[in-house]
Amino acid sequence: MHRSELSADVLRLLMDGTVIPAHPLALTEDRDLDARRQRALTRYYIDAGAGGLAVGVHTTQFAIRDVGLYEPVLGLAAESARAWTSRPLVMVAGLAGRTAQAVAEARVAVRLGYHAGLLSLAALKGRSEDEIVAHCEAVAAEIPLVGFYLQPAVGGMRLSEGFWRRFASIDNVVAIKMAPFNRYRTLDVIRGVAEAGALDRIALYTGNDDHIVLDLTLPFDLRIDGRAVRASIKGGLLGHWSVWTASAVKLFERCRAARGAATIDADLLALDARVTDCNAAFFDVANDFHGCIAGCHEVLRRQGLLAGTWCLDRAEGLGPGQAAAIDRVLREHADLSDDAFVRTNLARWLA
Repeated sequence: MHRSELSADVLRLLMDGTVIPAHPLALTEDRDLDARRQRALTRYYIDAGAGGLAVGVHTTQFAIRDVGLYEPVLGLAAESARAWTSRPLVMVAGLAGRTAQAVAEARVAVRLGYHAGLLSLAALKGRSEDEIVAHCEAVAAEIPLVGFYLQPAVGGMRLSEGFWRRFASIDNVVAIKMAPFNRYRTLDVIRGVAEAGALDRIALYTGNDDHIVLDLTLPFDLRIDGRAVRASIKGGLLGHWSVWTASAVKLFERCRAARGAATIDADLLALDARVTDCNAAFFDVANDFHGCIAGCHEVLRRQGLLAGTWCLDRAEGLGPGQAAAIDRVLREHADLSDDAFVRTNLARWLA
């Protein structure tokens, strides 16, 4: 599938920027798929105002591939979304593994109705840049690509500005999620896209869960061949947005409205630190991100959307002291939550 085959509404939504939560995996205590709660999560994100869903990504747990859940989970999300709303949604499928696996997953995603593939490059660690670019080109022949700069702490690798320039030159790339949790490396991506002359056809998305508000609000000024170039991050594809999504949508709209303003409200800028404080607890920064998936599960469990924090890997769970850290941010930043919204709609989503 080529980007030219996407509906105008979907492509416009992606390019203008939107809220795309990384969809978690709902499991029973026996670590089987809990289809009822998985469907409820999809309904929650749609009703919260998300413009898309990312399924089969890190927050969904890469291990779904090892237990035969990749296609069932992607299929359930696509089916649930179609049944719940008729408005346009950008459906993004996580793609992983070496070339044969990633190509096969891309074909599954296209068959299930997904519009783009978020390409993890973790399986190519140690490969040359030429090999990685060739891998990306092979997958891009199957589905529009969303590039993915994943932080090394959770399996990513260092990628140069030159790599991102070459990646941005691939015709079927539609967006890039920048999640290195590093300002220098985020700039490498933006500069690479600008040098490729691709800022008008590739939407930049933040995956920097530690810097959400400023990424979405502040412009990026570059000098390319002596020319001033201004870029902006259009939207977010974030694990952090798997929780408190209704509030995240409101915050995103505030950031987008402020982006073109001559002056930016200091109270909005100050929210960056508060959102990052919440993220530190949800993602278990104190324990080097050990509980980054379970922490999001815990927030959803407390709201009633999930029955527990179970992960496919039994060694994954809340880190030492993480529950207390979540207690603190829920208390101190309660105004950033969407607990009331969830309470009002939970029974309907679980029906």
